[in-house]
Amino acid sequence: MDGMNAILQPILRTDVSGMPIEWIYYQTAVKLYYTDQVAYTCGTRLLTVHGGTNAKTGTQSTLDIASIVATRGCNKKLHENLVPGLNNPTLFRRDGHLCMYCGESFDYKDLSRDHIIPVVQGGKDIWTNVVASCKRCNNIKGGRTPEQANMHLIAVPFQPTYAEYIYLKGKHILGDQMAFLSAHFPRNSPLLDRMAKS
Repeated sequence: MDGMNAILQPILRTDVSGMPIEWIYYQTAVKLYYTDQVAYTCGTRLLTVHGGTNAKTGTQSTLDIASIVATRGCNKKLHENLVPGLNNPTLFRRDGHLCMYCGESFDYKDLSRDHIIPVVQGGKDIWTNVVASCKRCNNIKGGRTPEQANMHLIAVPFQPTYAEYIYLKGKHILGDQMAFLSAHFPRNSPLLDRMAKS
């Protein structure tokens, strides 16, 4: 990986047990190393950061930054009970940028969030009640349920686990990061099927 791409490549941060926490950039990783919060690293070496020169020895300090950085501390209950934040970019990635009614693929700007049970009928804004929908299908469905509008969903919506959510939030995921994340997915994760097909 060339220098500019390495600088822009997100790094997967995990807790000490290996549970994914977030995507960070090399500047944050350097701070974690400097404050002695890094327990171990794995994955590939992305880049080497060069520091200052020791006045006594004349040697320059260097720090190798890996694609996966595990930091001290672990809170399994946090991951078990955490409901990932619902936002359109992550929702559209969960649904593969497909309209869940007509099955066509769309750009981000041409998709909308549809509530299966509409808010006007008491539906909630939660992962299991929302799907990506093209604007045309969303307008046709309106304030009705799919049954009332005689429309059929092509997939069942699901709430991603925290590891799945971190995957969905990633923009440029390296192979070693993908393998690490997918190892934390449930065995029945729809995302595993999609990754196997791509």
